[in-house]
Amino acid sequence: MNKVMHRFKLFFSSLLLLSLGFSTPLNAMDALVLQSDFGVKDAAVASMKGVAVGVSSDLDIYDLTHEVPAFNIWEASLRLAQTAQYWPAGTVFVSVVDPGVGTARKSVVLKTKSGHFFVTPDNGTLTAVAEQLGIDSVREIDEAVNRLANSEKSYTFHGRDVYAYTGARLAANVISFKQVGKKLPDQVMTIAYQKALYENGRIAGNIEILDPQYGNIWTNIDRATFKNLELQPGDLVTIKITNGDQVVQEKTIPYYDSFGRVEVGQPLLYLNSLNNVALALNQGNYAATFQILSGSNWNIELSK
Repeated sequence: MNKVMHRFKLFFSSLLLLSLGFSTPLNAMDALVLQSDFGVKDAAVASMKGVAVGVSSDLDIYDLTHEVPAFNIWEASLRLAQTAQYWPAGTVFVSVVDPGVGTARKSVVLKTKSGHFFVTPDNGTLTAVAEQLGIDSVREIDEAVNRLANSEKSYTFHGRDVYAYTGARLAANVISFKQVGKKLPDQVMTIAYQKALYENGRIAGNIEILDPQYGNIWTNIDRATFKNLELQPGDLVTIKITNGDQVVQEKTIPYYDSFGRVEVGQPLLYLNSLNNVALALNQGNYAATFQILSGSNWNIELSK
């Protein structure tokens, strides 16, 4: 069916159902959003999309990113959390960063309290969205039902054979959430990290992720926690960055609201678009210049 005609049909069906007292159309489709560490140099991503289109050619399929660093479950977790809040309830996310593919790790679908769905291996990928959006329910994918036909002998591409297939069936309302598989306890595997904390005049936090285009350092220290330092634009902040037990950087830099407040090439501390503390060089690359990375072992302390 032509996608435009399908949208018109859903629109008029919605009006009819609303007039009859239904809140949503019976056959409405939800967006399918894909994330992986596959890159786009080969056919892996296109294969996943082909499977999804095979479920329903009317699906709307989007890419979150396919440039998660290889095997970096932590970054996959953070990218999902950064993005999901801007998508409507009902959106189905498929995230495939799966170094344990073919092993005993569970394949699950998490429904969050916000009404989003996440299809992924339960290997820590759900750490951030489970915390930020809350766990409504978790189900294990029943591969006897929710697996691409004739893929049973393949053990290394569950992104195509299990996750894209199940995610597409869920987004297209071919299956309900209950039909994904058996219900599991309302918990997922998580990765330990330093939560944002203010104590004795100091703030501790985690360097969650890097801004890959510009090299800015993004932390999990939120605006409310940062306000405890009672800083005004132009005030100096002492920062200490560690990787495990190793001190990587100790430095004093100014706090400003935007990059252009300092000279080109100079550092600043600011609040990023997520309202979290971040570090940058004006028109430079902070991460590369000071050899700083991100992850659950990379931490930061701030003091006035």
